[in-house]
Amino acid sequence: MAASENPVSVENKFEDLSGIEIAPDENPYDALIHACGGCPAKIQSLYTAHRTARNAQQRDKFLASEFSELAIDPVLLRLENPDMEPGFKDHRNCLVFWARPPSHIVELAAHVQVLLQRAAPSLWLMPSHRMHLTTLEVAHSRTAAEIASLVSCIRPAIPDLTGLPYKSRARLVKPLVSYDLSAIALSFVPASGEEVRSPPPVPPHPENIAHPGLPDGSTAESDRYTYHHLRRDAFKTAGATGVAIGSRYVVPSAHITLGRYLTQRDHATPELRARWIQAIDDVNQWLETEVWEVSDGRFIGEWIVGQERGLDARCGTLWYGGGRTIMVGEGF
Repeated sequence: MAASENPVSVENKFEDLSGIEIAPDENPYDALIHACGGCPAKIQSLYTAHRTARNAQQRDKFLASEFSELAIDPVLLRLENPDMEPGFKDHRNCLVFWARPPSHIVELAAHVQVLLQRAAPSLWLMPSHRMHLTTLEVAHSRTAAEIASLVSCIRPAIPDLTGLPYKSRARLVKPLVSYDLSAIALSFVPASGEEVRSPPPVPPHPENIAHPGLPDGSTAESDRYTYHHLRRDAFKTAGATGVAIGSRYVVPSAHITLGRYLTQRDHATPELRARWIQAIDDVNQWLETEVWEVSDGRFIGEWIVGQERGLDARCGTLWYGGGRTIMVGEGF
């Protein structure tokens, strides 16, 4: 079966499945916050609803009798197989602000990659040093000159943007594997009063932090500022420079890409696809029972955005974790 040449399949569109409608010309992140009255539990519930519905949707696609093929990214395929098209280059330049996972989340993500690759040995895996969570995508698929111009315009706001997590701490919890016909990811939801399990701030650090990574020590209060609020504030700060924000999607999702498909081989039969879905279900069951609420386990599933470093302002050809850093904010 030939590989699909569509980098983003129409059937695989990353649509918002939370039920929230965004009005034209408004900060797109305000819609969900307003619909939830700013309540962390409701915000978490909508993030959960989105990823649960999306996984169910994608599961049906994998197991459908009319399944045709995976949506293999032709750009990554050529980059990984230079003999296909000698001299091929990825010319899609972007400008983004990434949240980099701290070491304990990288360790968890790498372990999940190992578990999943047992069921799909041909997976392309995101290198651990390139893992990232896109907090704000300013522009994508532009020329290098266009991105350079945008960087010049937004540059005065970059220190404030990269420093947002240091001033306002947003927690992410309950990791699960999310997937579709093109990729797999480790997704999180905003915290809502869960017990803090993260390691303490890296010294030297101010001694007046009452709870690891949280300014006041009270999750009931600190969790009122969610990851969705952080995304809203990043959008607002960047937009105040006059730069038009051209994000591909603003759905309620907080995910780091784990891998992509580069061949149909591991999913060529109904039996192999069923095995793949079962492997994902098994990993997600393990995450729920052995990581989410476990204080003394091998892995920690909580991520306070800004741990170890602030947001990473990055530009260039960075679809697969590449590009260059303009500035990284202070971490804790």
